[in-house]
Amino acid sequence: MMKRFDTPYMADWFAISLRWVMLVGLIVSLGLGGKLEMRSAWTLGLLIVWNLTMTGLAGLNLRTSFHRRLNIGVDLLLTGAFFWTQGGARGPAFWAGLLPILTGSIYFEITGAVFAAVVFSGLVFYAGFLERNTLTLSFLIAGILSLLGILFGFLGRRLMDRMRKIRSLWGDEEERKRAIQNERMRAIYELTSTLSSTLSYKRVLDSALDMSASALSPNLDPEQTTSDPLVGAVMLFNAGKLRIGSARRFTNADMRITFDGSEGILKKAIEEGEPVKFSDIGYDPELGRVVALRNCTSGYIFPLRSGFNVYGVLIFAHPEPGYFTIERANLLDIIGRQAVIAIQNARLYQDLVEEKERMAEVYEEARKKLARDLHDGPTQSVAAMAMRLNISRRMLAKDPKSANEELIKLEELAHRTTKEIRHMLFTLRPLILESQGLGAAIQSMADKMMETFSQRVAVEIEERAVQQLEMGKQGVIFYIIEEAVNNARKHAAADTITVRLRQVETGVVLLEIADNGLGFDVKNVTQNYEKRSSSSLGMVNLRERAELVNGLLNIESAEGKGTNVQVYIPLTEEAADRLHHARRK
Repeated sequence: MMKRFDTPYMADWFAISLRWVMLVGLIVSLGLGGKLEMRSAWTLGLLIVWNLTMTGLAGLNLRTSFHRRLNIGVDLLLTGAFFWTQGGARGPAFWAGLLPILTGSIYFEITGAVFAAVVFSGLVFYAGFLERNTLTLSFLIAGILSLLGILFGFLGRRLMDRMRKIRSLWGDEEERKRAIQNERMRAIYELTSTLSSTLSYKRVLDSALDMSASALSPNLDPEQTTSDPLVGAVMLFNAGKLRIGSARRFTNADMRITFDGSEGILKKAIEEGEPVKFSDIGYDPELGRVVALRNCTSGYIFPLRSGFNVYGVLIFAHPEPGYFTIERANLLDIIGRQAVIAIQNARLYQDLVEEKERMAEVYEEARKKLARDLHDGPTQSVAAMAMRLNISRRMLAKDPKSANEELIKLEELAHRTTKEIRHMLFTLRPLILESQGLGAAIQSMADKMMETFSQRVAVEIEERAVQQLEMGKQGVIFYIIEEAVNNARKHAAADTITVRLRQVETGVVLLEIADNGLGFDVKNVTQNYEKRSSSSLGMVNLRERAELVNGLLNIESAEGKGTNVQVYIPLTEEAADRLHHARRK
């Protein structure tokens, strides 16, 4: 019955090797004695077949039942037959008895060697007894074999003790490697679990560094407190600069350093988008400024990149040369990719939070704008109507004719107020936009501007461009137009405001709101926009609404030369990438 084992038995390979040595010696001995003939050397052929069989089993890590006993038994049987067929004690290979003795010393040490020596010596005695003239020689051979059995038995014991020690050390090393591998897998699992369960930037960065250090140099001894001198940091882009998001072993001064990423190792990693191993960190034009990295002789940098977006870099360094082996580098690649996903999720969440806050600001501003419009328009008109009604009531008794004129003015004021309220309701929710589309809604707004405020608005809409716009984008575009037209009406004192919508290239639509009014200093207003001053709220609304359609806002204006508000609107993701990439250039 055969059994397969995970690892080979070294004792089997030693026995096989010694058996081959003995077989070679026997073949040479027979050859020199001129006795290498098939009729007398058939047992030698059986020994060769037997050793080939054992070699095949050892190569497959297979062992038979009673494997050691079977080896000694077969060796005794075949070498005994070989000894007998070759002429016994007077034959050229009388020393063939060494083979079972060596096998016995390997498998059973002293006991096995002595047992094989005694059995083979018995065979030699029996051969000498049959041939009276070789009895003395047989006695001598038997004595020598017995002494060799004891000697090889002790040597076999020493050899096997050494093998057991080596095997134990090898097993401990394998166990240690498995423990390290398990610890690293545990660290990766914990990192994945932590990164997938948090949307906090700080926690994502701290977890990436802590788990990386744990995976690179796992501490298998809980009582050992010596920490590994691994230096690590996560650098993220913020306002065009690489800044330290989280770090290990960085000084307070190191934490305040910013990097351009335009030289040395940082530039190479960011531009190529591939991990980089490096040394001589102190000579790097940018990283050389970090005090914590000056004692490190090897390093590894992983760019935190997804598609065209580069978030930053994950960097590690160590005082030991060649610390970042292929295995450790592969491990950092896995951790880096997980960190990129987590940073993306955290950034998306942060964007959602900011968008939520921005929308709240937009709604608050819309509420304030509505309150201002009501206060400046209908509220004042209603107050004026109340006052005129009071005057008219008094005049009816004294001067009916004048009272009639006042009532006519009051009626005109009421009609004008009604138009203003209807215009406000139209801009709050233009139902015509939902029913007839953007072109009709813009034309209706232009008609109401003329009817309500006597403001001329010219509309030039390319129907092909409108048809390519989603309904959601049409609504945002309408409010951009409404905001820009109102700003021009209130502040530009323009004779005519022109609204144009046309396709300028594949996948890009251009919206223009131009007037021939007073104009303004764009740079000054832009600075006010960045400070969120009250004078720049119109531009705030325009920029935020342009962002909602992933568009680009461009305002051209000069004092006394009118204003042209341009919004480039991409219709596809490819067009959006092309548009924003061209802007970055």
